[in-house]
Amino acid sequence: MHRLTRDEARRIAVRAQLLDADRPGDVVEVAEQLGSIKIDPTVTIAPAEQTAFWSRIGWGYEPGQLKKAVEDDRLLFEFDGRFFASSLMPDMVALMRARQLRAASREYLEANAAFRKDVLARLRAEGPLLASEIPDTSVVQRSNESGWYGSNQVPRMLELLSVIGEVAVVRRENRQRVWDLAERLYGPDDGSITAEEAEERLQQRRLHAAGIARQKSPWSEVGMAGEPAEVEGSAWKWRVDPEAIAALGDDPGGRVAILNPYDRMLFDRSRLAELFDFEFILEQFKPKAQRVYGYFVHPILIGDRFSALMDAELDKKKENLVVSAVHELIPFDDEEREMVDAEIRDLGEWLGVPVVFASGRR
Repeated sequence: MHRLTRDEARRIAVRAQLLDADRPGDVVEVAEQLGSIKIDPTVTIAPAEQTAFWSRIGWGYEPGQLKKAVEDDRLLFEFDGRFFASSLMPDMVALMRARQLRAASREYLEANAAFRKDVLARLRAEGPLLASEIPDTSVVQRSNESGWYGSNQVPRMLELLSVIGEVAVVRRENRQRVWDLAERLYGPDDGSITAEEAEERLQQRRLHAAGIARQKSPWSEVGMAGEPAEVEGSAWKWRVDPEAIAALGDDPGGRVAILNPYDRMLFDRSRLAELFDFEFILEQFKPKAQRVYGYFVHPILIGDRFSALMDAELDKKKENLVVSAVHELIPFDDEEREMVDAEIRDLGEWLGVPVVFASGRR
């Protein structure tokens, strides 16, 4: 049983997410460590996937590097709205092809057996294709209770078939997914990896990406990977990556990092509160009158503490990055304020625009 102080636990979490002073060198190194990078269409400053790489690599990162890694070098691949390191592909594909769908999804596929066959045949003959290039020959439609879909059933069928490893996203065109047969991206299934073996290895990789995680958290899904740990002042049962424990004595120190609200570091809100005393609420879906900090604020990490929230937006017409406010959750000293301002200006330079600080900044 490892016994950790809160400072040690936070340092482990920060370093596992490549947010310490020792910056990674390229896109593949980031993907291999983090495992997955969220893709999201909300863009106030830059897309979530692009910001995730910039927050870690800094000046050495250019957006074209991600596209090259995914589409040309095949070192990353897209699945379920995230980019994954290709080293995870064999285990993830084993789980896809062993997945048991819910009853409603099975019934949908059975009722639309001919539609499913049409989609696969079209991709086999013509693929890769956009969803809009595939005819909707469905017989039964899924309800649209979530409001995320239109009446066209092709996107739904493609997403369902991707979950069970029959189709895959091979690239994007203007953020639209381009689909093909999964076997062309993943290769044939030789049955050499069992679902149990795959899940055990993936749990280890998830813990490696988190550094430290609650044993039974649905967000981390680490199971019994790693080793047990206790954290000072916490009643939780933790699992910790042995490599992270071994590296505690070799600490490169912290830095300032500006994170997209959909950054992997922020997914587990309970862990943020337990380890970092940081209650992060995304106000994107709140009515404007109920927002305290802003529509899509970016948390600012200083060392191992979330010290501020940045409310900013890229003004494409005026070609400025307008910073409406920097909300200091932990008051800055002069050095911290200079470091944060420098990181914001670096963000503007990366975007290729000047930074304008609004008068309402605090």
